[in-house]
Amino acid sequence: MRPARFTVVTAAAAVAALTAVTGCAEKSAAGGEGTLQVAASDSACGVSKTEFPAGKVTIEVDNKGSKVTEVYVLFPDDRIVAERENIGPGTKATITAEIKAGDYEIACKPGMKGDGIRQKVKATGGTAAKRSPELDAAVADYRKYVQAQADESLPTTNAFVDAVKAGDVEAAKKAYAVSRIGWERTEPVAESFGDIDPKVDVREDGLEAGQDPAKDWTGWHRLEKALWADNKIGDDEKKLADTLMTDVTDWQKKIGTAEITPTSMANGAKELLDEVATGKVTGEEERYSHTDLVDFKANVEGAQKAYELLKPVAAKNDPELAKTLDTQFAALDALLDKHRADKNGYDFTSYDKVGDPERKELSDAVNALAEPLSKLAAAVTK
Repeated sequence: MRPARFTVVTAAAAVAALTAVTGCAEKSAAGGEGTLQVAASDSACGVSKTEFPAGKVTIEVDNKGSKVTEVYVLFPDDRIVAERENIGPGTKATITAEIKAGDYEIACKPGMKGDGIRQKVKATGGTAAKRSPELDAAVADYRKYVQAQADESLPTTNAFVDAVKAGDVEAAKKAYAVSRIGWERTEPVAESFGDIDPKVDVREDGLEAGQDPAKDWTGWHRLEKALWADNKIGDDEKKLADTLMTDVTDWQKKIGTAEITPTSMANGAKELLDEVATGKVTGEEERYSHTDLVDFKANVEGAQKAYELLKPVAAKNDPELAKTLDTQFAALDALLDKHRADKNGYDFTSYDKVGDPERKELSDAVNALAEPLSKLAAAVTK
């Protein structure tokens, strides 16, 4: 769940962003040809150069501000090429991405809300990043996987929607978490279509300033609140259920057109672990239903699928990294199994029944996996 939506940046904001980065943009010689340095702060998003060769690009982010930030590489229509979330104050992060020739925007989002402070950049000339047949196969198989997840989400979401429209609160509660599994497994790809995520997966506190929850809040979490906090279904909720079905169907139709590369798969796996660390472990994501561990498991499964498809190349290029990832994925899976009776099912312990020591144990396991997983993109492009 992305905390806030992207909208088209206003002309005034674009001018402000360009002004903010002028000083840094003049340092066009900084870094290697395939390296772009981003200096993020609470009021600026400086880039070391506004043009760079297309192909494999390493983006080095330095958050000099006082707020947690996110950095995105965006197509002109706001589709996401690459991203890194939850970059803490005073910390650095590296994004490895394959970027084709064309126009893009770098967006820094201090506080992780709003349109972001943006800078226009251009990838020029260059050559397509070299891929092995193994990586081509990995991308093809992952594309099939994300399409299958979207396809399988239609009947599960329809079952949830039917229960809501029938006014059956208990049936809707049972169908709720299951309807979200496909989305959670493939969330980075789903979120690359910036217009869908805010419709289906935003929390109330993720709405932008000035948005009215009664009018502007839609999707799973709006219905979650109605079912668990209000314990009732009215005409508004039935209409929202229809809207959810429309939006999930839209996702299912669009997913086949998503831009997928080996580095986007690797970065997406890391993003799924970030989702777990910032939303699931804390209990913020499913604050009414407490079905956080279902989302947690689905996020981990999605990350593990991307890794397993990339593993033949990663293990060849960095065998120690592959061994570490195998170990940490197994450890996290075993830990999650402690919170469900059936290891093949999704009937997890309600998260409000998981104590602080167990939550810390889960958090530590996520962190132990996230750190080496952040190196996967670089490993598959060596």
